[in-house]
Amino acid sequence: MKDINKNFYLLLLVLAIAVNFAGINTGFFTDDPGLYAAIAKNLIYKKHFFDLFTYNRDWLDKPHFPFWMIWLSFKTFGISVWAYRLPALLFFLLSMLYTWLFARRYYSREIAFAAALILSTALHTLLSNTDVRAEPYLMALIVGAVYHIARLHERYSLEDLLAAALLTACAIMTKGIFVVAAIYGALLGQLIFKRELREVLKFKWLALGILTIIFIIPELYALYTQFDTHPEKTVFGRHDVSGIKWFLWDSQFGRFVNNGPINRVSPGSKIFFLHTLLWAFAPWCLLFFYSILRNIRRVFRRVELREYYTLSGGLILLLLFSLSGFQLPFYTNAVFPLFAIITAPLFFDLSAKAEIIFRKYSQWAFIVLLPVAVLLLNYILKPDHLLWLWVDMVLSGLLVFFIATRTKAANVRLLFLSCIAALFTGFYLNAVFYKQIVPYKGQIAAARFINNPEYKGFHIYSLKFENNIFQFYCDRPVDFMPIDQFVHFDTKEPSVFFVSQPSLDYLRQQHAAFTIMKSFITYPQENLTPKFLNKASRAEALGHVYLITKD
Repeated sequence: MKDINKNFYLLLLVLAIAVNFAGINTGFFTDDPGLYAAIAKNLIYKKHFFDLFTYNRDWLDKPHFPFWMIWLSFKTFGISVWAYRLPALLFFLLSMLYTWLFARRYYSREIAFAAALILSTALHTLLSNTDVRAEPYLMALIVGAVYHIARLHERYSLEDLLAAALLTACAIMTKGIFVVAAIYGALLGQLIFKRELREVLKFKWLALGILTIIFIIPELYALYTQFDTHPEKTVFGRHDVSGIKWFLWDSQFGRFVNNGPINRVSPGSKIFFLHTLLWAFAPWCLLFFYSILRNIRRVFRRVELREYYTLSGGLILLLLFSLSGFQLPFYTNAVFPLFAIITAPLFFDLSAKAEIIFRKYSQWAFIVLLPVAVLLLNYILKPDHLLWLWVDMVLSGLLVFFIATRTKAANVRLLFLSCIAALFTGFYLNAVFYKQIVPYKGQIAAARFINNPEYKGFHIYSLKFENNIFQFYCDRPVDFMPIDQFVHFDTKEPSVFFVSQPSLDYLRQQHAAFTIMKSFITYPQENLTPKFLNKASRAEALGHVYLITKD
């Protein structure tokens, strides 16, 4: 690898990290991050490290590991939006490191750099590092576990055994036992295609399983003490709910067949993730699909691959997600590191003229389309200030100039230009786009209003579970009250209720006696519509949320 190329790789990696961190202090726009942050905040308020609560009610929907990481960040830095995102971003950095280490082990140093760049510039990576859920944690835990298992397969070491078991356990305590499909599936694929299936009988794999079970004991203990020892608690509308059974079965297999306590109305399309990857893994998706087909063809032709871990682990989990009743775009992020390692060699290993042409035009499509999409978005968004757009354009233009004039290899230049197009998009989203749309989240304004000193004595309620951004931004616990109980609510304690427009309309229909303390303009949904994005028609897409008191 030439020194000039190495400098560009390092520069682009630094810029990719900076762009991914740029949204660390952006306000919440979607409900899930508000919910997860509020639950972690309740760990601080209630001083219950093993019990998860929302609106002072027991919560059973996700395992504990991400909440423990957020709790640690809150304890260290205080409760804030950036402290919520910090641990996830650190795990994202860890995923980049493990992606580089794994790719470097089986491929060249340049392919390892390319894999790390692909991971850090994929569109949904950039989005998910601002709209943080559990995926940045899973990215690091899955690829890290696969990396140490690969090392353990080649040569036993206690260090790799413990690291593989710990990372696998943490992945399970993040998303559930289905994640072992990617981790152990990666190993199984390697053993099958290398014709080393007898290796599975070795004691080290039994030790790995035993240690993994030992490391998930904190999760089992937490669920047992919060739910199994309290059959009187009401969860999912019924009593006698076992937290351990939920963790081992309902949260995984129940969701897989869509008949658990939490289910979706429609099971979704079996090709959902295939067309989702067209934008989620942009600008690398077309090369990724081709790489999958190319590797599968090689497997059938008995052409030996350098490794089978990434192909096996990535495709198995993608298949399970596709067959599942739950299909959300960010699920694929968990195996983005494996996808990046699969894709990176195509920038260096292609020799057939048709393949090189395909690589060229598939990447140039995104190199052109992503900046054009940003400029069109900016045109209809009409942000208040254009400074950061100009900064974005000037920096990207300088990078394009230096790369075009100093990088002679066409394949490397294509890789770099694809990264610049993705980073141009990511920087715009974090520096301009989110700053324009987040102020229209009325839940934040309502919480800041009620945080004023003159309202410190008020008890706060929400009439819906979906108001989690409001719950997080409030500087004290928020209770939940079913809306149909509002009419009969009676207390001498001063109380204030957060309600959406549909809730307010319902109370009026019930002839409930209340007074509007203050109303706040809001965008009442998470899906972004053209009417909302267009500044000229935005007012038509807005609604109101309210703080009310009972008469």
